[in-house]
Amino acid sequence: MLIAYHCPYALQLTKFTNSCLPFPKGSDCSSFSTILNSKWGYSESKTCGGVCIAEATRKNPKTHHLDSEMEEVDDELEDEEELDGPRRRFKAKQEEVDYDRDPEFAEILGSCVDDPDKARSKMEERLRKKRNRILHTKTGSAVPIKITFNKFNFSNSYIWFEFYNAPLEKDVSLICDTLRYWHIIGRLGGCNSMNMQLSQAPLDRRPTYDAIQGANVEPTTFYNIGDLELQDNLARIWVDIGTSEPLLLDVLINALTQISSDYVGIKQVVFGGSEFENWEENLTSEDAGYRIHKI
Repeated sequence: MLIAYHCPYALQLTKFTNSCLPFPKGSDCSSFSTILNSKWGYSESKTCGGVCIAEATRKNPKTHHLDSEMEEVDDELEDEEELDGPRRRFKAKQEEVDYDRDPEFAEILGSCVDDPDKARSKMEERLRKKRNRILHTKTGSAVPIKITFNKFNFSNSYIWFEFYNAPLEKDVSLICDTLRYWHIIGRLGGCNSMNMQLSQAPLDRRPTYDAIQGANVEPTTFYNIGDLELQDNLARIWVDIGTSEPLLLDVLINALTQISSDYVGIKQVVFGGSEFENWEENLTSEDAGYRIHKI
């Protein structure tokens, strides 16, 4: 709808065209003012003394309410844009993570911005209460493992283990998992000392890898492995590594060293030999203390 009016300070409506039409001098335009009422949106602006044409749209209560909501959303977006990077990421993280399963932690996070001291004290109290569930003391041995080789044959040999005490079921499970993954990596050729380009490269240079060289080296493998047998605090496992690859033994020794330090103390490991101290070949009954675990 177009509305025309003539006054020094014209009423400019929501949408308008900045154009003036000639109007005869002395004409009375007061009748145009009656057109404007509360149902039309307008604002006051200066004109050039002519007749201004304004295109107006009638206000709808529903659309007016929607416009107000859109303005509120725009204000919220502007407030979020004013947040710096860390605070914006924290707000996004707080909205994404669901803390229904741990309302205590949700309360701590909710108060860390408004009252950091209170949040810190709550966190310290939480750590004191759940210290045993968060921090675990080492149950292994501080004494290094004694490593011995006794006519070890890569194609057909036993590896013997002597623990300080009879290992628990969880300790045996850890040992079995370690031996299983060790065999998988070796069988896939992951321990090949002939292709160690990165470990032998200078540390002061950018690492590079020659794929052609890596593909042309002689492959290594790990043919077969037996099951883990236990008698009291002794254990053994039969291996057929096949190729003479010392790197495979280094990998296993490193893993066993960490296990002995953190979890279950291992007194010594012997590579090779058909006999070992108090091991009894005829002892095959579980009632007598013999156990076997599949690898």
